[in-house]
Amino acid sequence: MAKAKVAVTLDEKILIEVDRLVTRRVFPNRSRALEEAMQEKLDRMSHDRLAHECAKLDPSLEKAMAEEGMAEELERWPEY
Repeated sequence: MAKAKVAVTLDEKILIEVDRLVTRRVFPNRSRALEEAMQEKLDRMSHDRLAHECAKLDPSLEKAMAEEGMAEELERWPEY
């Protein structure tokens, strides 16, 4: 994947923490630390959006739609 260089302004306390992680070799450099942090945040936001949209669903309606037509299929299933 192509990478792009950007300038970022950070609070000094955050930068000190990032530098500590780089010093402890948790990350190879500042760029990787910020990239992984941003990706994690984007992933979390995407998951939160899915959860928010799912919360809008009506469970009884979803169940009814999922079971629609199942009665006929159940009659044709073999006995075990």
